[in-house]
Amino acid sequence: MISSEEILEKYWGYSSFKSPQKEVIEAVLSKKDVITLLPTGSGKSICYQIPALLLEGVCLVISPLIALMQDQVNSLVKRGIKATYIKPNSSVDEIVSLFDAIKFNNYKLLYISPERLQSSLIQEKLKELTLSLIAVDEAHCISEWGHDFRPSYRNITQIKEYFQNVNYIALTATATKKVINDIEINLDLKEPKLFTKSYFKDNLAYQIFSVEDKLTRLKQIFLKTRRPAIVYVNSRKKTIELSNFLNANGFKSSFYHGKLTTDQKKNAFDNWLKEETPIMIATNAFGMGIDKSNVGVVIHFDIPSSIENYVQEAGRAGRDSKKSFAVLLKNNHDLEIYKKRFFKNIPTLSEIKKVHRKLYQNFEISNGELLEKTFPLNTYDFAKKYQFTQNKVEFILRILMNNGIVSLSNTFQKKSTIMFKTSNEFVIKYAINNIYIKNFINSLLRSYTGLHKQKVNINEFVLAKKNNITSSQVIQYLKQLDKENILEYNPVITDTEIQFLLPREDDRTINLFSKEITQFLKLKEEKFNAFLLYLNNNNICRSIQILNYFDENSDKKCGICDVCLTQKKTSIKDIEIEILKLLNLKKSLTSSEIITYLNSNEHEVLIHLRSLLTLDKIKINSRNKYEIKS
Repeated sequence: MISSEEILEKYWGYSSFKSPQKEVIEAVLSKKDVITLLPTGSGKSICYQIPALLLEGVCLVISPLIALMQDQVNSLVKRGIKATYIKPNSSVDEIVSLFDAIKFNNYKLLYISPERLQSSLIQEKLKELTLSLIAVDEAHCISEWGHDFRPSYRNITQIKEYFQNVNYIALTATATKKVINDIEINLDLKEPKLFTKSYFKDNLAYQIFSVEDKLTRLKQIFLKTRRPAIVYVNSRKKTIELSNFLNANGFKSSFYHGKLTTDQKKNAFDNWLKEETPIMIATNAFGMGIDKSNVGVVIHFDIPSSIENYVQEAGRAGRDSKKSFAVLLKNNHDLEIYKKRFFKNIPTLSEIKKVHRKLYQNFEISNGELLEKTFPLNTYDFAKKYQFTQNKVEFILRILMNNGIVSLSNTFQKKSTIMFKTSNEFVIKYAINNIYIKNFINSLLRSYTGLHKQKVNINEFVLAKKNNITSSQVIQYLKQLDKENILEYNPVITDTEIQFLLPREDDRTINLFSKEITQFLKLKEEKFNAFLLYLNNNNICRSIQILNYFDENSDKKCGICDVCLTQKKTSIKDIEIEILKLLNLKKSLTSSEIITYLNSNEHEVLIHLRSLLTLDKIKINSRNKYEIKS
């Protein structure tokens, strides 16, 4: 029988495994249930892909994102491995044809979302296959204590009765002990073997800089660092603005966000991969499945949503074992926004009770009544009607769903779509000839890209706000343009469907689950406070803080984070000597250049520059640069 090492060499071109890949594979091949907690870049996928090639049958891979499935399948196919996935909106005939191809053409891996796994058709078709292994990717999604809970993961065990002799491997990059325990319980794993790898990366320097002028610091970083980079921001608009700024300053960058067309995403990714544009400005839509080893720096221009996301995104730097940097830029304004956003969106138990009560009231359901039907729900309209924020309503709906009080359809984030049927020139000509709708058409063209190539998601309420008109007027305009064959408009009246699973008993229902809900909200706040503490703690090594958060107690300093470097330069004399040495070498520098070269705290350097000026050791020349006073 061919060995796992031979498979690794044949398909991946590596001669040896990273620790603990070999041990994980051996446990899987021994038909053990396995939980694998390996940090980003440790090669988790190989832990189930190689057993899939060694075992008879098909490995079923449950994965949360279509983009991630596509990326994995494309990568495997390029290596000559037969793999496929169930595409969204596949018809019954397409699903039947796909399963026939899997059965008769010796496919080794089938990727599927947890939501599609609940389909009775797909469950019936799976019974026709010989499954060799079930891999649950991003397994932290099964836990309410994880950072990305997906209730559909809890239903994976529905297929256990059909495949009682098939073992499981659950994989994740970020999980605390509580999350690992939840994975074991909710997947009903039998004495699982746990494999972990330390989060400590001796080549990755975690650095947090407090700066008011982030754009200048960004330029300084890229003048000094010439390796491929990712810059994470928290809005689609900012990806474009920041990319334009860098390009205007002589750097080569692309931008990436979730609303780009498929072609635009591919072009941006390919240009970054080939290093034609080595800097990628992106939202967190860019990341999962990235297999680029030489990323030298990951910059968080905005504060990410959680420490788990931060560590996962930062871990995309330094996979080639060369010294790399995970930089986070912040200032007091950022911290205030981060705090406000959290407390604005996190509900109280009282607010949960109120929204729950208003849901029944909205659909005119009487006390004690349970209607076994679904109701269309537009969360924006509901929030506006009862004076809640939409984000808070959506958060509360997920809490109600997680506790089995309501069921929400899989079209929770479904949006209306439009697509122009005519050329751009014709659209502009039409706008000129119809002056009353001209501004609205121009707003469409400015707000959305790819309108002439494919159907694009839109938000009627956002368009109404931009055009200072009502949403009814927006819908009227779109229907008119559809009627005149200028565009195709597919409106969505509701963004979800809701089914009540318990009779209406108002507060009594929430009181039954109050302990679990309160615990969940408390955990959310603990996670928020833990990340806030990390951002502000300038006394303990960054790596030690991260390791302790993930229950990996350590006192080993990394020596390369901003905290460790600052502690190495504690004495005033040392910093002033460094400044003088630097000016002797470089002749004249601005304060920003000195800060960059010394990699020191901005505030401290400015204090020492003033001290050296007072001592008459340096001066400021006519170009507003510092130099040694002769």
